[in-house]
Amino acid sequence: MKTTFLAGAILLFHSLSAQESLTKPFKDCHIDGSITLFDYNAKKWISSDIYDSHKPTLPASTFKIINTLIALETGVAKDENHLVKWPGTTDTVKYGYRPDIYHDITMKEAFRLSAGWAYVEMAKEIGKERYEHFLKASHYGNADVSINDPDFWNFGSFAISPANQIEILIGVYEETLPFSKRSFTILKEMMIEEQNDGYTLRAKTGWTRDGGKDTGWWVGYVEKEDNVYFFATRLIKERKTINPNFGSCRKTITRRVLSELKVLPLDE
Repeated sequence: MKTTFLAGAILLFHSLSAQESLTKPFKDCHIDGSITLFDYNAKKWISSDIYDSHKPTLPASTFKIINTLIALETGVAKDENHLVKWPGTTDTVKYGYRPDIYHDITMKEAFRLSAGWAYVEMAKEIGKERYEHFLKASHYGNADVSINDPDFWNFGSFAISPANQIEILIGVYEETLPFSKRSFTILKEMMIEEQNDGYTLRAKTGWTRDGGKDTGWWVGYVEKEDNVYFFATRLIKERKTINPNFGSCRKTITRRVLSELKVLPLDE
């Protein structure tokens, strides 16, 4: 994705006067957050909260999208079947207890199951210097990987906004980010959540608990025969606030909005 497009997209976003009221799904989930969308053909941005759409926070596991490209491009991962060895332990206080993912795992499985430890292990091999290079070249967030922790996408001051998430996704779709055709092909196959005669949905969830807050994401895009629709949904709550539907609401809200816009079927 070219820098000129990035600048133009941001200007377009600010200039749009037709902002739909998309807050009810959040109220029904009893959660704060926003959904940001981009209609590729119309070059039209839609947001439930234009200010929140430009507010950067940690990307959490949505970072696995560009992280996969970086792992492939640097040769740390040869392909989607690259096997990451289980290191024997992980911090269950930081990441919770998930014994089902505590074993050797392929990169594509780690992406699908959101096995964060596997991407942390690959990040140790990639190194901060190479991350900075690719993040700056891709215009991804603030590119601040300075925290003394390989998992800078879940902890620290690294941050990206929902609008920027969509800009990155457009770069993935167009294959204009600074990565090879082969890397894009592998990533796009890994990102598929649903595929049928009507559409292909590529996406990634994210959830981090840093700074006393829960930050949840669902970002991706829907390819239809005649158009492509990009989305970035982000939910934020205080950790002390109990909401058992926090995780599921990331997709519930997104699907409801996309169905109202006739992008996805109503019964999905």
